Amino acid sequence: MVEILRDIGVIARALDSISNIEFKEVDLTRGQYLYLVRICENPGIIQEKLAEMIKVDRTTTARAIKKLEKNGMIKKEQDQENRKIRHLYPTSKGENVYPLIIRENEYSNQVALQGITEAEAQQLKTLLEKVSANVSDDWNFVKKGNKRIY
Repeated sequence: MVEILRDIGVIARALDSISNIEFKEVDLTRGQYLYLVRICENPGIIQEKLAEMIKVDRTTTARAIKKLEKNGMIKKEQDQENRKIRHLYPTSKGENVYPLIIRENEYSNQVALQGITEAEAQQLKTLLEKVSANVSDDWNFVKKGNKRIY
């Protein structure tokens, strides 16, 4: 079987490190940009859906949200019907940082896809979507307390 997970991991860690370095100047640290982007793209999202979207646990999400809120990037608003639910929205500061994150993402995509044709890039995207769906199903299975059989 072809080993791809190491390469995917190397790519993910390298891009995450680059982003963390570049986003320090706008008060984003340790992957907070991931949360801010999803909140900007899904205003009103709740914490549980955000955690599921990024594939991290609720505690990690809660810490990131707390830091983003403290830095004035996002705000929480109470749900009208269920007082326990808090919806997450970007503040104007968060909305101003969003285009920088998108530009960095587009640049990283260009760098990553150098020497790859448009058709190859589309094929890669399709294949990675399949891999992502497989891993997502497995993640959901394990998160529900199930054990994988190796």
